[in-house]
Amino acid sequence: MANAPRRRSETGVYHVVVRGNGRQVLFYDDADRQAFLAMLARRTSDAGMSIWAWCLMSNHVHMLLEDQRNELSHAMQMLLTGYARYFNDKTGHVGHVFQQRFFSEPIESERYLMAAVRYVHINPEKDGIEAASTYRWSSYAEYTGGALATKEPLCTTRPVLDVLDGPQGFVELCEGAELHEAGFEGSLHLSDAEAIRLADEIARARGFAHLMEVRKLPRAERDAVIRQLRGNGMTINQVERVTGVGRSIVARVHERSNAKSPLS
Repeated sequence: MANAPRRRSETGVYHVVVRGNGRQVLFYDDADRQAFLAMLARRTSDAGMSIWAWCLMSNHVHMLLEDQRNELSHAMQMLLTGYARYFNDKTGHVGHVFQQRFFSEPIESERYLMAAVRYVHINPEKDGIEAASTYRWSSYAEYTGGALATKEPLCTTRPVLDVLDGPQGFVELCEGAELHEAGFEGSLHLSDAEAIRLADEIARARGFAHLMEVRKLPRAERDAVIRQLRGNGMTINQVERVTGVGRSIVARVHERSNAKSPLS
């Protein structure tokens, strides 16, 4: 099935997420993180793009990118291919490193931009790792001028800081209440076409003819598949449709997962 076309952003700004294939770890040490950031800087610069925010987690990466020349897909292909080659050569891993298609969502309002900036930077807190202000592998320190800032800043921070009236406004944004009304978190969900494609990929990886076979699995295995689907952006309704598992069960599995380790 062909992928749904990506929506173009009228502002040229996108929230981009890349995830490890099957939620596998992407970074084993600081050298891996530094390698990824160096490739990100090079590929975005080559494409005439700007990085507005970034955060590296163990098995996924959040970025806010400005792309005025419609180079996003090509730049991401070059970045992910290059890092996958580096990762496989270093670790001996064989096969896909990233999910086959990265997530991108246009950011077309100031309020949505602020929600996205906050969401990207508080990922370490949402996962219970450490405070956003002390997490080394994000652009937080680039916004505040803190000691953890990279020697050569990756980010263009001025567009966001102008809206927030400087670094203190950024700190207050990250420490404030979540902006649910901006609709931000909902935008992380997949389209129905992408959900079907993901379901087909996971079914093949698990040796199923289709994901409806999930209903026959022992509870622990069934719940693991549900968590995988939800963790990769499917809504509860989409999981119900592709697996045949009732929405009440899907919702309970999701609630239990969130109680243990909130999804990013």
